[in-house]
Amino acid sequence: MSEKGKTTAIVGYITILGALIAMSMNSESKNEFARFHIRQAFGLHLLFIAFGILSSNYGNLMSFYALLLSYSILWVYGFVGALSDKKQSVPILGPFFQKWFTFIQ
Repeated sequence: MSEKGKTTAIVGYITILGALIAMSMNSESKNEFARFHIRQAFGLHLLFIAFGILSSNYGNLMSFYALLLSYSILWVYGFVGALSDKKQSVPILGPFFQKWFTFIQ
């Protein structure tokens, strides 16, 4: 695994904009480690945004806090995996992110 792949993977976890920048950074080198983590991060960010919108319209404050706590735990899990050079999927959702976001090369 190259240092560039690790840097790209870490950038992917820094907001949805970071995930888009990481996709651009990985467009030429197509590093497998970076691609794996970009998919994980992109899925987490999209899920958080979608559930945040739903929660703000139809939920209550407690559901938003539960969403925020869940997102934070999964984000830390993925981010620590990228920092420690491991290709570990986030629990439950990680394999789905790998299937759904195959367009991320």
